[in-house]
Amino acid sequence: MQAADFPRRPDDWQAPAWLNEQAIQEVRQFHASFPLYQKTPLRDLKYLAGLMGIRKFLVKDESYRFGLNAFKVLGGSYAIGNYLAKKLGIPLKDLPYERMISDEIHRQLGEITFITATDGNHGRGVAWTANQLKQHAVVYMPKGTSPERLENIRKEGAEASITDLNYDDAVRKAAQEAREKGWILVQDTSWDGYEDIPRWIIQGYGTMALEAYEQLPERPTHIFLQAGVGSMASAVSGFFANVYPGEEKPVIVIVEPDQADCIFRTAQAADGRLHSVTGDMPTMMAGLACGEPCRLGWDVLAGAADYALHCDDNIAAKGMRILGAPVGDDPRVISGESGAVTSGAVVSLLMNEQYEKLKEKLHLDRDSVILCFSTEGATDILNYRRVVWDGEHASL
Repeated sequence: MQAADFPRRPDDWQAPAWLNEQAIQEVRQFHASFPLYQKTPLRDLKYLAGLMGIRKFLVKDESYRFGLNAFKVLGGSYAIGNYLAKKLGIPLKDLPYERMISDEIHRQLGEITFITATDGNHGRGVAWTANQLKQHAVVYMPKGTSPERLENIRKEGAEASITDLNYDDAVRKAAQEAREKGWILVQDTSWDGYEDIPRWIIQGYGTMALEAYEQLPERPTHIFLQAGVGSMASAVSGFFANVYPGEEKPVIVIVEPDQADCIFRTAQAADGRLHSVTGDMPTMMAGLACGEPCRLGWDVLAGAADYALHCDDNIAAKGMRILGAPVGDDPRVISGESGAVTSGAVVSLLMNEQYEKLKEKLHLDRDSVILCFSTEGATDILNYRRVVWDGEHASL
């Protein structure tokens, strides 16, 4: 593992108002109108914290989210809800789930096709939402995608296929199809002229952050967040920078695969430009195998985050095994490769002497209260078994 400092934030930097507590309360109100809505659990891993020599280790378990085994549906559903509200000319607060799926609303909207590119979890959330609305979804997936993730999306009624492209090129393909066919692109990557939907997706992820904030037994000293394009990380970072302003803000560490570390490279360069990873990105962390940062997300992270960390697949595998085989009376957390990497990084930093200097750099000590988000369950069962049962990617 290696760490890079984020550029020093300006003295007058303020957390974005669109991620403050009031804004995210409104987002959560929308999600709470869904019949399947319930807060996902925040797990207090007391015995593991004791082994690591810290005060608390807390993990938000998103494998319970809407029965879809991952947090991603929060972003896609909120973005689609906002799009429909604007198309209908009514406030989103007047478009709760029951009204949104009604025949009356469907007649007013007509037939709409939502299109996206995904490694799995985001596309499943978009497909699920479109299915609930009696609308159509088209989903492109990058090469190497797990067949299980493809089938889970097709089960939601979407037209889904695995391409021969990497993630970022699959996004470009989806964007081109949307332009040519008049479809609605639902993507958390932003660019000039395409910012509303990515902003809504980021805000949608804020529900997860708000829940964690309400469940926390005390202020965390550190928050470790995984990043692909950086949208989820920016949502949580921006929210916690709002609720804990100034010196109260926890130390925020962004974690990526070393084969897809666009946030790390951008932070390390500190030149005001986004830095991408091109070509194949051979990591088992499929949900994080993204080469191009989201500009909207980076603008939040540049002010709210403190350190970027990149690591290999062994770190994610360690997190999967440790969460799945708890010590003492700690609860079990079933976490996929992208969900477990932050926990694996925390355990490695605190229990492996080779990271002693890195541990000191990140200000980790016996008083640390660390919050992680397990963003997915075992969304690829075969890979989960290879790692947890067979010891694939065994840590040194």
